Amino acid sequence: MTPITDPWFYFVAVPAVLLLGISKSGFGAGFGSLAVPMMALAISVPQAAAICMPLLLVMDLLGMAAFRKDVDWRLLRFLLPPALIGIVIGALSFRTLDSRLVAGVVGVLTLLFLAQRLLFPPRADHPPPARWLGRLLSATSGFTSFVAHAGGPPLNVYVIPLKLKPVVFTGTMAFLFFVVNLSKWLPYAWLGLLDWRNLATSLLLLPLAPLGVWIGVRMARRISPELFYRVVYVGMFLTGIKLVWDGWF
Repeated sequence: MTPITDPWFYFVAVPAVLLLGISKSGFGAGFGSLAVPMMALAISVPQAAAICMPLLLVMDLLGMAAFRKDVDWRLLRFLLPPALIGIVIGALSFRTLDSRLVAGVVGVLTLLFLAQRLLFPPRADHPPPARWLGRLLSATSGFTSFVAHAGGPPLNVYVIPLKLKPVVFTGTMAFLFFVVNLSKWLPYAWLGLLDWRNLATSLLLLPLAPLGVWIGVRMARRISPELFYRVVYVGMFLTGIKLVWDGWF
């Protein structure tokens, strides 16, 4: 169980894990999708995704504990089944997919959504997105979560227009991604992505997980809804740019 010893890896991994923890608290949702691309500056994308698995589990548990009273259960029941279908599709197609190409496509869709929201902002009386779109984007989120831990941006396209309170947004996403991330363990083991070296590296980074979540929780409970969603947009913009760069350049 010898962890990675390359200093360059930890130079990019430490801020990546902190961003992942902050995003798990809901504050800066979207920033967490930068974690795997940042780590991929030093290691391969599949290895970065495997190292993040134990960290995600701990962060999800902390997020659930912090926001257990702030969950839209009806929305959660609606989003969860398609997300799990996306996990299955990701597991079955993982060996034949170029994960960087998938990341690039997710990045383009994220930037297109942001452009639409900024150039053509919805009216106050605008109806919520269609339910079929919610199912499609939830399945896409499960798929991109499996191949690149980038499940946030597709799901945000559907959930942000619902205009949930920041704590409800955060609590619902915490419970959803706990189930999604937990369901990835067996497929990751089946694909041979979990090994002792990656686990040892995860354990070395583990103390950063509660620190990032704690920082984000304190921010999320003290921020106005308007500022909250502006931060979400910034996170999605940076994520989209990084994913496009990784995918196409």
